[in-house]
Amino acid sequence: MKNYFIARSRRVRSTPYTSRIENQGVNAYTVYNHMLLPAAFGSLEDSYHHLKEHVQVWDVAGERQVEISGKDSAKLVQLMTCRDLSKSKVGRCYYCPIIDDKAGLINDPVILKLDEQRWWISIADSDVILFAKGLAIGKKFDVKIFEPNVDILAVQGPKSFKLMEKIFGTKIIEMKFFGFDYFEFGGVKHLIARSGWSKQNGYEIYVENTESGLALYDKLFEVGKEFNVKPGCPNLIERIESALLSYGNDMDNNDNPLECGLEKYVNLDTDVNFLGKAKLKEVKKNGITRKLMGVIIEANEINVPKSINLIDEKNLKIGELRSGAYSPHFKKVIGIAMLDKPYWEVSQTFKISINDSIFEGKVCDLPFI
Repeated sequence: MKNYFIARSRRVRSTPYTSRIENQGVNAYTVYNHMLLPAAFGSLEDSYHHLKEHVQVWDVAGERQVEISGKDSAKLVQLMTCRDLSKSKVGRCYYCPIIDDKAGLINDPVILKLDEQRWWISIADSDVILFAKGLAIGKKFDVKIFEPNVDILAVQGPKSFKLMEKIFGTKIIEMKFFGFDYFEFGGVKHLIARSGWSKQNGYEIYVENTESGLALYDKLFEVGKEFNVKPGCPNLIERIESALLSYGNDMDNNDNPLECGLEKYVNLDTDVNFLGKAKLKEVKKNGITRKLMGVIIEANEINVPKSINLIDEKNLKIGELRSGAYSPHFKKVIGIAMLDKPYWEVSQTFKISINDSIFEGKVCDLPFI
């Protein structure tokens, strides 16, 4: 597939770290929440191996925040998600599917509870802020909603603990997964969460002070030399192996959380009120007719710029591939597909057309690893 340059404009924002990553050799971008998101530093496979063995620093400033504060902030945040947040605690992160009145997914962010009346919704690529403002206006909620100036740096990989401990001390490695706290660097406090879009362990640094963030960026690479630190970005191979879903790729507004395997984040038997609750109850009662599953394909390369149909032996469509990549671990193409109900059996076989050639594949459970 031919690649094209991204034309810069006010509609596509650079990040505070853009000049640094360009000096470090970024060779591809995507656009995420109207902002540049690095998509490649050299080979995808080389970056995959490095991420699983060492430590990387990611410019993920495109992961924007929607801040909701005020007297009715908890009501609004709960109205947006099917996960029960009534017992949520300050200092914790919560993975929360956001749905509309028809139970269609709007986003699948991580929500940070900063205090009892202040929240950050750390969003995937969609305009959640407009959805939140619409609900707040319609319900006449007493809230303030805006996008704060927060530019996230992610530190990911098995050596992330050692690198972060060198800079912030032993307290940071004692933090539990999906917890967050404030840590000082150069006289400036930074909110740091034990989280990230990989399964290789790591942290996300929510940078509010740009000058301090740039100094911290440089410090991470200076101190990280002994840990073989490199610039990186979310890795397609690693996320598919780990079944880390990508909103807009693996799922969108035409899908509901139950179809996407997010049952444990759907609380229908509690008293909390959220948009789409009645519809989700109906879906659960009737049962889903399709769901996301893994697939393994007997091929050594693939590109999935759009969904690709999966066909059975009778040439009937059984589903569609939504994400895919060659896995060095399996030495085959692996992917995430939405499959129709008659075809959920593990080892169900299918055919797929890749670059005008037909390949065989089979269905499997998620995650792969």
